[in-house]
Amino acid sequence: MKRLLLPLLSIALLAGFTPVAPERSRVERGPVELTLVDRDRDDALPRYRHDGQYWVAGERGHRYAVRLHNASPERVLVVLSVDGINAVSGESATPDQTGYVLAPWQSTDITGWRKSNDEVAQFVFSSPRDSYAQRTGRGEDLGVVGIAVFGEKRAVRWLPGPPTPRGRIAKPASRAEAAADSSTRSMAEMSSAPAPAQRLGTAHGDREFSSVRDTSFERATAQPVQISQLRYDSARNLRARGIVLEDRASDGDRIPQAFPQRFVADPPRR
Repeated sequence: MKRLLLPLLSIALLAGFTPVAPERSRVERGPVELTLVDRDRDDALPRYRHDGQYWVAGERGHRYAVRLHNASPERVLVVLSVDGINAVSGESATPDQTGYVLAPWQSTDITGWRKSNDEVAQFVFSSPRDSYAQRTGRGEDLGVVGIAVFGEKRAVRWLPGPPTPRGRIAKPASRAEAAADSSTRSMAEMSSAPAPAQRLGTAHGDREFSSVRDTSFERATAQPVQISQLRYDSARNLRARGIVLEDRASDGDRIPQAFPQRFVADPPRR
């Protein structure tokens, strides 16, 4: 039996933790919802459907998390792949490897490459050259985060139904979704223009505390019940692919503040 990891957040669930409610629109059909969260902006990244794939726009130097939400009443095993590498073991990813076990309705953020049961190296959007995959000679699959999900054999239902909706999960960008839904192009009919060179990868960032514990899990099937993936790249490259992005404040834009000054300024002179 392979060594599996259970995020300690599930213990909080049994002690009264309220997980994030499921959203209506998922990356693909299956029990687990996959979202990327920009930790420096504290913002779930919008998804854009384009040519049969889902894309998010990352920003170089920003830390990110992979948010996993189990929208089912049973435990599931999630094998997490970042740039084609298992985020727990560091192996070139395959579905039969170790992963995270989520309790029913549990939502948790995976913030980095697993270094031990108590520590991860942060996921950071980086140049391809500085990515962990490229630095370890495995740069063929940059720009993709994926999950393989397994149900549990003889799983026990812990909860009768989903909890009261709370929290926030990224929703697809409406304009991009509408444009994609109205398009009838198949993958074989994609534009002949060459795809832009990948501008982002995931670096092996600073260490931080992230505690998990080992647990046992018997897969109900040899094949996963769900395989989903999110492609990521720079906003510039997404636009080059023809993806219309949501308007977002750039780093140079001033963000409105409720309390812009400490003290009262003098009025203008008459």
